[in-house]
Amino acid sequence: MNINDIALSLEDGVGALTAAALLEEFGSAEAIYAASPSELTRAGLREGLALQIARKEAHRRAAAELKYIDKHGITAVASTDEDYPPLMREAADHPHVLYVCGDVNALTLRCVSIVGTRQFDTYGDVMCDRLVKGLAERVPGLCIVSGLAFGVDMSSHRAALRHGVPTIAVIPNALPNPVPASNAGIVREIVARGGAVVTELHSNSKQKGNFYIPRNRLIAALSEGTVVVQSDLGGGAMTTADFAFGYNRLVMAVPGRATDKTAKGPNWLIKSNKAQMVCNGEDVIRTLGWDLTVESVGPRVTPAVEAGFGAEAGAISVDAAGLLGCFRGGDAISVDLLSELSALNHSELAPILLKLEFAGKITRLPGGLYERIA
Repeated sequence: MNINDIALSLEDGVGALTAAALLEEFGSAEAIYAASPSELTRAGLREGLALQIARKEAHRRAAAELKYIDKHGITAVASTDEDYPPLMREAADHPHVLYVCGDVNALTLRCVSIVGTRQFDTYGDVMCDRLVKGLAERVPGLCIVSGLAFGVDMSSHRAALRHGVPTIAVIPNALPNPVPASNAGIVREIVARGGAVVTELHSNSKQKGNFYIPRNRLIAALSEGTVVVQSDLGGGAMTTADFAFGYNRLVMAVPGRATDKTAKGPNWLIKSNKAQMVCNGEDVIRTLGWDLTVESVGPRVTPAVEAGFGAEAGAISVDAAGLLGCFRGGDAISVDLLSELSALNHSELAPILLKLEFAGKITRLPGGLYERIA
């Protein structure tokens, strides 16, 4: 990976598909920038874009980006590099450059994505743990992929850490800071325990909440299969399943009660034969057709301590503990600010705030403000 790779990913008018086509034609980003405008137009670019690339207009920004990633300990991996995840390279719309904090080697492990709704319940939490535990006991070189959101995503990451499995968090913003900010603790734990945090976004990407769906395609592309644990019919996990279909990857779903809103997505996937029903790790192994040469991988590393929350989280849920981390400095916080920090909308926040009030963790103040109780 060099400055030409970064520059190609920063070129205005060059998306993932265009970059892939150019690399197919010229072989490398360096060769693309060595080409003449006429050679670039013969490769299918419009004249204005060919001239833009030939003038290397993006290289100044690329140089600044290289300084940024060096300053923050970020690794940039180009699609032409050996350590770029091979499964992701198979996806037609794969990004040319991935930005990684943590162990880049995690991207080439045997990856399974586990995704679902933010509004999960105890059943979803238990099933995430059951799936990861079963896989961890049987699959060498396993890695769990998810999106670092509250709910099923966070439960999957924590289950991986609990059972000594590397995990990859794919985030919808630039590194090094996660969204929401309260996830900083688990991000440090993921990196410290051999996992990685990944994004396709450079440091100047404008964050307007429009990168969540593109992020979901990366979750699907990294993995041999995607498991939907709990989701409504229109949830983000369902878009991840759609991307997995498009990449000819296997989709699996955990069944739920017909009366539960969070079971509508998985149950529909199973009913419509778009997903294989899975209830444990062995089901996932069988669905993916993994021929494991050992009966068990045995004990793994020491189970992780729940990073970032500590004993104060007590018996409250993972989501509530994560929201509690948004309260810093002792100041009262408005619901709007909590929504921005947690990436949860007001309807999602309300039940979690109520649970924290009942648990004696926060108190409600006049004007719609909340304050953490020392």
